[in-house]
Amino acid sequence: MLNSLDVSGSALTTERFRMDVIAGNIANAESTRTSEGGPYQRRTVSVSSGGGPGFFSLMERHLAGVPPRMGSGTASTTPGVSATGVGFDPTPPELRYDPTHPDAGEDGYVAYPNVDIVREMTDLMAVNRSYGINSSVFDVNKNAIMTTIRLGR
Repeated sequence: MLNSLDVSGSALTTERFRMDVIAGNIANAESTRTSEGGPYQRRTVSVSSGGGPGFFSLMERHLAGVPPRMGSGTASTTPGVSATGVGFDPTPPELRYDPTHPDAGEDGYVAYPNVDIVREMTDLMAVNRSYGINSSVFDVNKNAIMTTIRLGR
C-alpha cells in the first residue's frame, strides 16, 4: 500500500516539473535572443518509469500472452516515474520577415522560437489532468491507510 503512495508521489513531482518546463516554453515563445545566442529553443522533458518495464512494454507483453514480471525484489527497484532530463526540440526556428526588428538578419528575417502555443497549452492541459488524477489517487490511498490504522487499534 505504501508503494502506491510512492508511485503517486513520484508522478506528482514529475508532472509538476513538466508544468514548470511548459511554463518556461510559453514565457519564452517570443524570445528571439538568448544568452546562448539565437532564439529560444523549446524544452522537452524525458520521463522514465521505475521499478521495471514501462507501460508500453507491459502492454506488449500482455498482448503477446507473456505473464507480467514483478519487481526483482532488489533495493534498486523504485516504483513510480521520474523526470530523467530536459532536452531541446530539434524543430528549426520559425522565420518571419520583419526588417525593422533588432534581431533581423541581412535578408530581413527574424528567427523566432520553435514554440507552438497551442501545443504547449494542450500539453499543459494533459499534465494538469494527470496531476489531478494522481493527486486523487494519492488521497484515496492515504485515506485507506488511515482507515486501516484506525481499524487496527
